[in-house]
Amino acid sequence: MKIPLTATLFIVFAALCVPVSGQARKKGTSPRSRTAAARSPEIGQTAVVIDETLSVLREKPSLYSASIQRMRRGRTIQILGVAEGDGVKFYRVTAPPSNFGWVQSDAVFGKFRASDEERLARLVQALNGFDQIEAAVEFFNMYPESKFRPSILLLFGDLLEESAAKLSKDAGNRLKSKEMAASAAPAHSYFLNFVSLDRYRKLGITFVFNSAARQFHYDGASWNEIVRKFPAAPESEEAKKRLASLKLKMEATK
Repeated sequence: MKIPLTATLFIVFAALCVPVSGQARKKGTSPRSRTAAARSPEIGQTAVVIDETLSVLREKPSLYSASIQRMRRGRTIQILGVAEGDGVKFYRVTAPPSNFGWVQSDAVFGKFRASDEERLARLVQALNGFDQIEAAVEFFNMYPESKFRPSILLLFGDLLEESAAKLSKDAGNRLKSKEMAASAAPAHSYFLNFVSLDRYRKLGITFVFNSAARQFHYDGASWNEIVRKFPAAPESEEAKKRLASLKLKMEATK
């Protein structure tokens, strides 16, 4: 029995198309994989760089990949993708104004991961120096209602009073009495314009100055917040003691 020419052409065309279609699906990303990636809860979320020791922005999701830059603490990023590499999770991020790349997920913190609040509280306690102060400010901004806030507030105030003592010593060594007298400007204005105060001001931190004793002191804002907002917290009594001590320090004449 003869097969019509049109039927023959249709059979040949169908035979040629099947493997091509199969190969295309084999080489491409499966619909299931694309759907799984799209469902990742981190994608589209905003996070903040906190841990600068891990904050290298890389070209690829690998600890061996070329570095684009090291992102500074406080930088806001948006997560575009997620990948695993070299035993860690990476986020593909956009880092304004113009950079894109991959960063280790542990370097950033956000509200989209339940563990980040406690993780950042632990990091604040483990850091030291000005890094510790910066990280504490980020914690306050990100988690205003945190159960860890009273303890971090108390620590924050103590750190800043220690900083005030160092600032007083530094200013006393660097500000020259003869130069201040020659300009006829009030002596306390030199201290309150002292250059080392600038980085604290950028974080919204205020130091008061006892002109008689020529000493800086932390203004006690974090201790006041504990007393006002967390009166039942164990830290409240300690905060009251520090505020009472601050009052005496500001009244000191030498």
